[in-house]
Amino acid sequence: MLQSLAGSSCVRLVERHRSAWCFGLLVLGYLLYLVFGAVVFSSVELPYEDLLRQELRKLKRRFLEEHECLSEPQLEQFLGRVLEASNYGVSVLSNASGNWNWDFTSALFFASTVLSTTGYGHTVPLSDGGKAFCIIYSVIGIPFTLLFLTAVVQRITVHVTRRPVLYFHIRWGFSKQMVGIVHAVVLGFVTVSCFFFIPAAVFSVLEDDWNFLESFYFCFISLSTIGLGDYVPGEGYNQKFRELYKIGITCYLLLGLIAMLVVLETFCELHELKKFRKMFYVKKDKDEDQVHIVEHDQLSFSSITDQAASVKEEQKQSEPFVAAQVSAYAEDSASH
Repeated sequence: MLQSLAGSSCVRLVERHRSAWCFGLLVLGYLLYLVFGAVVFSSVELPYEDLLRQELRKLKRRFLEEHECLSEPQLEQFLGRVLEASNYGVSVLSNASGNWNWDFTSALFFASTVLSTTGYGHTVPLSDGGKAFCIIYSVIGIPFTLLFLTAVVQRITVHVTRRPVLYFHIRWGFSKQMVGIVHAVVLGFVTVSCFFFIPAAVFSVLEDDWNFLESFYFCFISLSTIGLGDYVPGEGYNQKFRELYKIGITCYLLLGLIAMLVVLETFCELHELKKFRKMFYVKKDKDEDQVHIVEHDQLSFSSITDQAASVKEEQKQSEPFVAAQVSAYAEDSASH
């Protein structure tokens, strides 16, 4: 008897705080996924890093043996300066001296990566004035970009998602949930094909050092706004039509980001995902709901009373005119 009572009380406790339990499991799952990613990346990349370090040590030792007039501190000072310049996007190599990082097309590409929060990091402001302007430009530009993308995605979603789903639901009588799922899958497949597979094939042809996997990797890293910066197009030696190429990449990033947000919004509107998300949200209290209902009723009542008052006022304003017409009509009939 006591065990059954204890079990029922535990069940009621769990049901009462179900959202909190689900949120706790969500946090735990996210932390475990974070640790899982760290373990996999460390186990995969650490051996390659060790091999690269050994190779660089051998090259450095061989270079010092072949150039005895150069001391190791002098070499490290030179390499440190070269690496520092490379971090700012300036290369000491002769085959890269012709590419400027701050011409108009490169600056336009940099501005697009800043506003979209992609931020490859291959080019950064060198001067204090440029860094200060980048802060002010980002503070204003990033919310402006979010507003712009939200408005564009909302308009596109109406024509691309909601109207087609509603048309198939009303015209053919299919279930709205089933139509929404099929439409989301088809839209996702089209988006992946048009903004991942096809551009990856194009980049693998235009970029000499990129294969298809590296090109697809760049597309995904860019459109997901991760922007690691290890692959940046248009930075190769003697790149043909570099200015036009940079403008095309800027347009691709903007359109691809809009397409990704449209697909994300389409999946978020699915009934099943809405139910799944609600599991982790804080439920509103009944008192709060009642307050909202009362406020809504008061607002509705005030609007109704305002409308009634305006109607009465219009009637009062029209009454003298009507009375004058009636009196005039009575005088005319009496004279006749």
